[in-house]
Amino acid sequence: MPSTPAFGGGADQRQSTGLPLLRTAWRLGPLEVPHRVVMGSMHTGLEGLDDGGAALAAFYRERARGGAALVITGGISVNAEARGGPDYVVMTDASTRRSFATAATAVHEAGGLLSAQLFHAGRYAVGDWAVAPSPVPWRAARGLVPRALTGADIERTIADFAASATAAREAGFDAVELMASEGYLLNQFLSPLTNLRDDEWGVDPSGEHSHTARMRFPLAVFAAVREAVGADFPITVRISATDLMPGSTSEAETDAFALALAERGVDALSMGVGWHESVVPTVQASVPHGAWVAYGERVATVVHAAKPALPVIASNRVVDLRDAEAILGRGQVDAVALARPFLADPEIVRRSFAAQFPLINSCIGCDQACIDRSLTFQPISCLVNPRAGRETEFPLGITNDRKRVAVVGAGPAGLAAADDLARRGHVVTLFEARKDLGGQFALAARVPGKEDYALTVRSASARLKAAGAEIWTGHEASAASLDGFDGVVVATGVTPRVVDIEGAGLPNVLTYEQAIRRGVPAGTVAIIGGGGIGVDLAAFLVESHDEKARALAFEERFGLDGSAEFARSRPTRALLSPRPGSEVTLLRRGGRFGQGVGITSRWVNVGALTHAGVRMLSSIDYRRITPDGVEVVHEDGTVELIPGQTVVICAGQERHEPLSEGLAARGIRHEIVGGARDARFVDAVRATSEGLAAARLLAD
Repeated sequence: MPSTPAFGGGADQRQSTGLPLLRTAWRLGPLEVPHRVVMGSMHTGLEGLDDGGAALAAFYRERARGGAALVITGGISVNAEARGGPDYVVMTDASTRRSFATAATAVHEAGGLLSAQLFHAGRYAVGDWAVAPSPVPWRAARGLVPRALTGADIERTIADFAASATAAREAGFDAVELMASEGYLLNQFLSPLTNLRDDEWGVDPSGEHSHTARMRFPLAVFAAVREAVGADFPITVRISATDLMPGSTSEAETDAFALALAERGVDALSMGVGWHESVVPTVQASVPHGAWVAYGERVATVVHAAKPALPVIASNRVVDLRDAEAILGRGQVDAVALARPFLADPEIVRRSFAAQFPLINSCIGCDQACIDRSLTFQPISCLVNPRAGRETEFPLGITNDRKRVAVVGAGPAGLAAADDLARRGHVVTLFEARKDLGGQFALAARVPGKEDYALTVRSASARLKAAGAEIWTGHEASAASLDGFDGVVVATGVTPRVVDIEGAGLPNVLTYEQAIRRGVPAGTVAIIGGGGIGVDLAAFLVESHDEKARALAFEERFGLDGSAEFARSRPTRALLSPRPGSEVTLLRRGGRFGQGVGITSRWVNVGALTHAGVRMLSSIDYRRITPDGVEVVHEDGTVELIPGQTVVICAGQERHEPLSEGLAARGIRHEIVGGARDARFVDAVRATSEGLAAARLLAD
């Protein structure tokens, strides 16, 4: 296995070196690309909107203006059965060509290049149209068994890839990418787990199953696409550097496929990793930064030995361009692709090249508004940048009608509102009752694996200061003090919910906020409440607060071989030592543990607690809290004392909203947002979106 560096942790502490390697131009076939940062593929859910491509064009235009030189679209289906879900579009449809022609024009006008990712979901399609090399369902298919493609189907699908490539060129794209990674159809043909065919697409002339036969379909697709678009039109292929599926494609087979593409004239290879059904997390916040780069580097070394000039693009969990610069400095790959960081900050390239790192709105790896929405076929956005995917709804531009607006509360909702107001030229005063900014994000940043949440707060603060906003911390605003403002955003957040359990007032009982801010004494801990906050609190107790140690633990747990030489400990506070999971019990009356956590993260977070040995007990009722723990009643009526020298209440929140009545009495326009409006689930995606909307309602 390759050495696996873990980048990140303390990224804001690093010194810029000017990023000279990233700034170097490179060639993609006949195209010259001015720098080595690629905007990777993301399915946006905007592709099929009935707006003539306006939203899609605005989305890509803003990122090209922010410095994205080569943009790769989300997967565009090559035929109807290739669609991953109901919101996927087909490249050869007239409406799709028109929409993407609009998007391509927008990108070109902004100085960028646009590549169409040609896509076939295969067995990952969530509909009765799903097809595959063999009728092998995946574990989340809910009983859906894909139909095995016939020989005629395969020939038709090859032709559909070629026709889609022709349509992409005619629509104004500058290149195409073939998706042969992440377990989609081309990848399925390559794997012995999913290609069980007994014809020429799975067995060699001797009748033996072989990788040479399994490569035949993706190589035939490449050949057909090359013939369709000609030698002067770039084709990249995204391949799987590792499937992370026991028994799937081996390293030698991956190398053979990469070399076969190189010999046939591919213009670049992009490195993907993992299948959707793998039990190894690849995209979540808990995954070390840059964890998968070394896998792509290993393939690149093999490819460059045969084709030294063939560009290889690394990707996955790279969120800071200083890390991308370090990756290029290692000498194996030629460019680095980032996807979600372009959602968080469309100007990440421009700001990085200008050494404005404190201003960059970093991706925090939460997945909540991007990947989670994509998997449920909703248009994507971004928790830390709620304008993402909504650029036509919330256009930018400096106002000619400057308003004086107060924002009360500097949690996620308040920061989102203040940031948008200040960016558009309004006069902003931000009030925060605590001495530090961030609200619930300030707490989340103390949880192992969520340290990057602090970067959201720091960058918002830096942008507000740069825009001339006035920030008052340790100041609890009153309605009277807000006289004279044209509008007020009330983002005063939440307080921990008080539970009606005997003994809740004992000295050994803490709120989750007290526990995270002050720490928890040594000894056993019982956590009342097993939702997202309870799961975070358990992670706070049992996981290492040292990123290097955590990166090594990640590798050990999932059987990876690597190092944590690039991970950094956070110097901002003393590191806490993890306690044994056996000392922690997570309690929940009913429902799933981690309920409210996004679908791509819940299984990872809960699985980490199981791995650590945390006991998770549900289907109980609370009898009373004692100095020794929590007495619970099981469904069969038996009573058990759950050990808890400390008991932490994680049973939800109450809205904290002391201002609206006074503001209304004084006739001051105001909008209530985030937890102050509705404390249920403390949904940060909803909070930041409401903050943005309130900013527009009050100032426009």
